[in-house]
Amino acid sequence: MTPLRQRMIDDMQLRNLAPATQRNYIHHVARFASYYGLSPEKLDLEDIRQFHLYLLNDRKYSPEAVNQSVSAVKFLYRETWEMPWSDEHFPRARRPHKLPIVLSPEEVVQFFDHVPSLGYRAALMTCYGAGLRVSEAVALKITDIDSKRMLLRVEQGKGRKDRYTMLSPRLLEVLRTWFRAARPEHWLFPGWRTGRHLTAASLQTACRDACLRSHLAKRITVHTLRHSFATHLLENGTDIRVIQVLLGHSQITTTAHYTRVSPQIVSGTMSPLDRLDPRRTPVCK
Repeated sequence: MTPLRQRMIDDMQLRNLAPATQRNYIHHVARFASYYGLSPEKLDLEDIRQFHLYLLNDRKYSPEAVNQSVSAVKFLYRETWEMPWSDEHFPRARRPHKLPIVLSPEEVVQFFDHVPSLGYRAALMTCYGAGLRVSEAVALKITDIDSKRMLLRVEQGKGRKDRYTMLSPRLLEVLRTWFRAARPEHWLFPGWRTGRHLTAASLQTACRDACLRSHLAKRITVHTLRHSFATHLLENGTDIRVIQVLLGHSQITTTAHYTRVSPQIVSGTMSPLDRLDPRRTPVCK
């Protein structure tokens, strides 16, 4: 390992970046150096700019993937080398604003009917029933289930934050059925490797297979279940600030995106015109 890579790893650890983020940053910086065949210390801002144009135009990377590379390279130069470069020196690709795919309650039922494995079905129902990310669901421990207070504890979720989310009676029944069948010892959803939990990739694959079996026209990922959880809560009148806490969003603006997803929220919102006194409102003749 080169001294530069070790120093960058040390800096990421000091700033308490998540392990997945650290691996991602190292991967992108290594790809940047490999493209030029030079150490990053011999490259400058123009080299950074040309590399990201190459990823965007020649390799056809998505804006999200390009921006990940920008963040990694920016960390190297600004944090590890302490270069006096501002954010303006690291332009980011503009991402198109797309509405997330959301299933109707009927489609959720149809989807779960085509998950053959009890363990995968329990894990996917947990993602929908509690609004968990795939990484949070597979890492649940048996001790994270608080059946007395009807809560699920999410330990070190995104942003390395702990939080509690709901544990519905129906989800508790599902998890108890799974526990009686599998008798897990530590992880709620153990993997095939001893002492390891189920991998996120395995759950995503099970989700994709169930989507194909269900013949639903929508593309369904595990995150689709989380989107559906939030949207259905919103449609049922749950306060958006409560949904923010359940999802673990730092900013209310992130949660507010779901108001653009639900047509029921739009159609069910009263226009200020309807609140006017009809006796004093002129009528077109």
